[in-house]
Amino acid sequence: MSGVLAGQVAVVTGASRGIGAATAALLARAGARVVRVARSLPAQPKTGFIDLPCDLTDGTAWRATADRILSGIGPPSIVVSNAGAFLMKPLHDTTQDEFDAQVDINLRAPFAVARALLPAMRTAGRGTFIHIGSVADHSAYPDNAAYSASKYGLRGLHEVLAAEYRGSGVRLCLVSPGPTDTDVWSPIDPDRQPHLPDRANMLRPADVADAVLFVATRPATVHVDWLRLGPA
Repeated sequence: MSGVLAGQVAVVTGASRGIGAATAALLARAGARVVRVARSLPAQPKTGFIDLPCDLTDGTAWRATADRILSGIGPPSIVVSNAGAFLMKPLHDTTQDEFDAQVDINLRAPFAVARALLPAMRTAGRGTFIHIGSVADHSAYPDNAAYSASKYGLRGLHEVLAAEYRGSGVRLCLVSPGPTDTDVWSPIDPDRQPHLPDRANMLRPADVADAVLFVATRPATVHVDWLRLGPA
């Protein structure tokens, strides 16, 4: 694996924890120069990454961050649009503000990331752009109205962009993992709820990172459009 991505620039959003942190670390081990984007990043002067703190729901802040990436580093070879949030509530308990917040980070922000970076990647004539979806982008579950609506929307965005960029040299992939053991489950405590999977039986962030690396390292003649994975 070492060096397979040497010379490539990778941008990972939501990279401070969970799937994003695991993905950034794995891409770096594979030789990529990794730009981590997240609202909060470790206050360490030397992390081995290029760290750009940014709230992706703040359009002005993201445009400035994207300009820094494109003008200072150049078009990325790999983008992993991972930043997101999870909400598990029945419809009658979900407020309009909560619904809007899910759409803001799970759909509007990925749109903004794509709009800022994909044109430059197309001009360069190469690259892999990966959206991190969810099992809830293609399967319906109770108490998922806001989250699933945003993730189904993300899947629609991916499918349109894959069609728009076909033949450009830029490949788009949607990676849709099943339940993954990250901090988003801590307030829910699924181990105490029989209708939810135990955390011990969930995917690990490293499993999703492995899937991302697989997609990013396919030959230029291979397009992985959609990759779904779940626990065995």
